[in-house]
Amino acid sequence: MTTSQEQGEERSETRARVHVFRDDALGDHDAVGLAEAIRRREVGAAEAARDAAARVGAVESRLNAVQTHLDLPAYGVDGALGGALSGALGGVPTFVKDNTDYQGLPTGHGSAAFAPRAARRHAPFARQFLSTGVTVLGKTRLPEFGFSPTTEYEDAEPVRNPWHTDHSAGGSSGGSAALVAAGAVPIAHANDGGGSIRIPAACCGLVGLKPTRGRMVANAQGRRLPIDLVVDGVVSRSVRDSAAFLAAAEKHWRNPKLPPVGLVEGPSGRRLRIGFLLDSPNGVRSDADTRAAVTETAERLERLGHTVEPVELSIDPHFTDDFLTYWGLLSFLIGATGRTLGADFDRRRMDGLSRGLRETYVRAWRTTPAVLRRLKRTREAYAAGFRGLDLLLSPVLAHTTPPIGHLSPTVPYATLIERLLDYVAFTPVDNVVGTPSISVPSASATPDGLPIGVMFSGRPGAERTLLELAFALEADRPFRRLQDV
Repeated sequence: MTTSQEQGEERSETRARVHVFRDDALGDHDAVGLAEAIRRREVGAAEAARDAAARVGAVESRLNAVQTHLDLPAYGVDGALGGALSGALGGVPTFVKDNTDYQGLPTGHGSAAFAPRAARRHAPFARQFLSTGVTVLGKTRLPEFGFSPTTEYEDAEPVRNPWHTDHSAGGSSGGSAALVAAGAVPIAHANDGGGSIRIPAACCGLVGLKPTRGRMVANAQGRRLPIDLVVDGVVSRSVRDSAAFLAAAEKHWRNPKLPPVGLVEGPSGRRLRIGFLLDSPNGVRSDADTRAAVTETAERLERLGHTVEPVELSIDPHFTDDFLTYWGLLSFLIGATGRTLGADFDRRRMDGLSRGLRETYVRAWRTTPAVLRRLKRTREAYAAGFRGLDLLLSPVLAHTTPPIGHLSPTVPYATLIERLLDYVAFTPVDNVVGTPSISVPSASATPDGLPIGVMFSGRPGAERTLLELAFALEADRPFRRLQDV
């Protein structure tokens, strides 16, 4: 005799959907709800860790989201977790993305070009993440060096989208997004250098906040680059989880050059002036389903009392080519310095996308000074586009989530890069400028039932406004949940 849960899982199988929400310590809690249950001693932190590990085990063969597991004895019993339980997210099980050092675990960066070695210490962000009280269960997969907006490989299984396993989970934080969307853990680490928090959030129906540059502790690599594109954060199933994480991380370290965010707990009564655009500033036209999702969101915002008006955002016509050159510079630098990652590093074993990006840069390296000047000037054009506005509404991606294989690194580079640039046409501007941006699920879905994300961007330091508006949208129409579909 099968249980209703087993019957539900069988139905999910036939519909190519995968989730592991069940009646255990995690239930269908978000991270804030689970932390509250642990504080009230309704469940134990070790129990939550064990049940999360069991959920991961149940779903991993279909999602391929995990790079490294920690052994359960490492979690200990509740008492052994000690001071971690005092954090805002005390005892909440989670994962760290495998481009961030976590003491004792190897950092592979999604690459087959070297054999990773165990990290001797936590990266600065790993310490900030742990300060929130989370319990780390292991590390999630990413595409090689985080370069791709899908988590796929030349010689390994791709990370699959739990809403439809024939489709991409996004990238580069695809492993984290797949686990959170499927219910294996409530929240997981992500980072964003061109959309890598917001893209998988959009693909998997999650909330993905890219903070302002400098909001989180910086990593050593970023500080050495002429433009630091990457900022750390999380993907979550609820707005309050992203807000709680940000407030807790701020208690560990706050940048005195930015206004404090504090704990955002719901919508504000403030009426905003919001600009919206349907096509990207560099001329890429969004597809019909994406346009409909953004338009419907704009209409909802007006019903909620906000002023929404179409805008044009003028950026340098060289922006796409310049970003591609800078992207190539990053691949070139990794190829040149890879032996710092592992003594056996061989750049010839980097995947097709990484090799193509490096070759793109080698052909264009003489333009580097002009490229950097133009990219840095994007701040001025972007600020001009915000005059009279509080936020900007746009698509996250120019078209809906592609099937596995469409953006694979096995696709010939000339075809692949054209597809990538036609897909990731909105998110990179915020990375170059350093402004905060959030992806939230729209009320729309594709004909296959896949989520469609919409994006809000703001001025530097505007995380509170972004979260308040996201809360308002979530309250107006709760986000679709995989377990309810």
